[in-house]
Amino acid sequence: MPELPEMQALAERLEELYEGASLMRLDLMQFSALKTVEPAPAELEGRVLGAVGRRAKYLIFDFDGRRLMLHLSQGGRVDIEPQAKTTKPKGSVARIHFDGRGAMLVKEFGTERKASLWVLAADDDGPLEGLGPEPFSADFQQRLVSTNEKRRIHTLLRDQRFVAGIGRGYSDDILHHAQISPFATAAALLPPVREKLLVSIRSVLEEATEKERERTGGLPPKMGDRFAIHNRHGQPCPRCGQKMHRISYESHEVTYCARCQTGGKILADRRMSRLLR
Repeated sequence: MPELPEMQALAERLEELYEGASLMRLDLMQFSALKTVEPAPAELEGRVLGAVGRRAKYLIFDFDGRRLMLHLSQGGRVDIEPQAKTTKPKGSVARIHFDGRGAMLVKEFGTERKASLWVLAADDDGPLEGLGPEPFSADFQQRLVSTNEKRRIHTLLRDQRFVAGIGRGYSDDILHHAQISPFATAAALLPPVREKLLVSIRSVLEEATEKERERTGGLPPKMGDRFAIHNRHGQPCPRCGQKMHRISYESHEVTYCARCQTGGKILADRRMSRLLR
């Protein structure tokens, strides 16, 4: 799933491409992706795009009194079409036509169909309501240093109500950078460890965002190479060289280094029919 770095850099590229252009039409190819009824998508036609922004993992297109929001979910991607096409590739979700600027095609890979769009009034937060603070904000810093949450820190970092924009991939990389076990309880983290975690969050996300800014166009089908350790189990740890491990829980996998993060302990894994501890 594209996370904060990918969505931030993508928003910047899309703004550079389409800012100031009028929206000609929005072609929906996957009607279940549209999560709103009013305002109708046709109300965007003829409106000028003022800006493209990001909140959490959402793209926000501001059109003179209306907003279009897009969430790519797990398999959503974006293609830039300098000349708008008429084809409907497999997994197509929507094609957004801009006057004189071609089109942007939203498509989705995999079997799940969760990429979503909202057409909203300018003052309607829609799916943004209830999101937590951004990772770089003072609100989040205070939240992390003071939390008494008894959930695992990996789970907490992925909770969009606690902090908005971090997903599975960067949670792995952040905790590896901070040398913290993914199974550590948030409330049990000592103050120096929490400060170290804040530094790691900023460092990992900033570095990833800068790398994403080197990309051109939309988002490619495969993006796994952007992570330091996520989905790289079995490979040498980039810090100590030991083979990295994975655990499976909460319907997803977590990659970690036992030497760097868990004091050498191999965490229990459901795939081996053991209870998680």
